Amino acid sequence: MVKIALKIKVLLENIEELKSSGSSHNWYFKFKCCNCGEITKKWCSVSLEDSIPSTKGNAVNHFLAKCKLCGRENSMTIVEDSIKSFTAEDQGRFKIIVILDCRGLEPCDFSAREGWIAKAIDNGTEFTDVDLYEYEWIEYCEKIKKPVGITEIEHRFERVK
Repeated sequence: MVKIALKIKVLLENIEELKSSGSSHNWYFKFKCCNCGEITKKWCSVSLEDSIPSTKGNAVNHFLAKCKLCGRENSMTIVEDSIKSFTAEDQGRFKIIVILDCRGLEPCDFSAREGWIAKAIDNGTEFTDVDLYEYEWIEYCEKIKKPVGITEIEHRFERVK
């Protein structure tokens, strides 16, 4: 088992907090098989709500797949209490937003996509279902009478203990 953290760095304009939509949030990854190095061609959607019983033991996985090249069964679980928000104070640095417990595979790419929640500064609007598929999101907040946005999205993966 290897724990891998997804870290992001974004530029927030008049946004105080960016967070996932909770247990129903779909995280999109491409995975690499640790046995043969094969990388999934399609994006894999993973959610805390997707509970897949393990074929070995009592474990519950959030993602289970058989490698198309070597046939090895690989799995991944989202560490439930690891999901964090990215705040205005976090700007300019990478911050862990989720940790994945990986068995036989590792994430090699991430796509932010839809389902994010962005809260504007000064008790402004809370925007739900923010779509970051294009790696940016721009809107106007009527409450604070200012534009709001999320741009310059970067990510990286890091092994953690």
